[in-house]
Amino acid sequence: MISIFSGLLRKALNSAKRGQTLYMHTSKPIRIAQVTDPHLGRSYGDKLLGVDADQSLRDVLADLSAHDLLIASGDISNDGSPESYRRFADTIAEFGFSRYACLPGNHDDHEVMARVMGPAVMNPVLVNDSWIFILLNSRVPGYEYGDLADTELTFLDKTLARHPNHHVMVFLHHQPVRVGSAWIDQYIVRSADRFFSIIDKHKNVRGVAWGHVHQDFHTERNGVHLFASPSTCIQFKPNCDDFTLDTEMPGYRMFELHADGQITTEVNRVSERDYKVDYSSHGY
Repeated sequence: MISIFSGLLRKALNSAKRGQTLYMHTSKPIRIAQVTDPHLGRSYGDKLLGVDADQSLRDVLADLSAHDLLIASGDISNDGSPESYRRFADTIAEFGFSRYACLPGNHDDHEVMARVMGPAVMNPVLVNDSWIFILLNSRVPGYEYGDLADTELTFLDKTLARHPNHHVMVFLHHQPVRVGSAWIDQYIVRSADRFFSIIDKHKNVRGVAWGHVHQDFHTERNGVHLFASPSTCIQFKPNCDDFTLDTEMPGYRMFELHADGQITTEVNRVSERDYKVDYSSHGY
């Protein structure tokens, strides 16, 4: 990745306005690392259902392979505290990851997140020679479910219209399709039908990726690949009607995006760690 991306993207993201286009150039496939749902608390070492959220995040970051951009897809914080966002940014920097962008989840406080972490969280559009990446805000303040406001949907539609010759990946926090677990599918994006009507209109969207469901998931709709990624903290067991924790380890998803629009992806997980998960919990 040449210097305009590797050296200046962090600076560019921190000065970007909502919807501003940021350009990068590469002749190789783009490698995107998606991390999601760290649920960091106010203080270092705060636990979520028995898991030290800071330690599990650090374990995931230590496992990350080489990538061009890291995208954090929401629930950075479990309580919306400025301390949690500052610690996330500091931890990312400690591991040498200067190229990242973030979007908010239902547990986040978007305004605090933006104030602490900078406009990198305000839906930048990232463009390279072959691909664009669009980050959307599906958070509804005070609620667990997701939705995309009219402004978000208009932003998506206009951005896609401006880049008809690029392949597109869209990132958001909440799932726009049901993943098969009744208890969490009640929080699906309420405007999913409108979202997909825009996706269907623009034939260059190749993939949509989200967090929120704390599990690996993949399906395809009208030729568009749909992905959910595991949390860097606790995992939810797939295909359960009621809240159920999984024994799978914390993880992340890697995407390799090719110039012809093909997507190669894999989920990687931490190994050889003993997390004290409270499997008796009925929620959080």
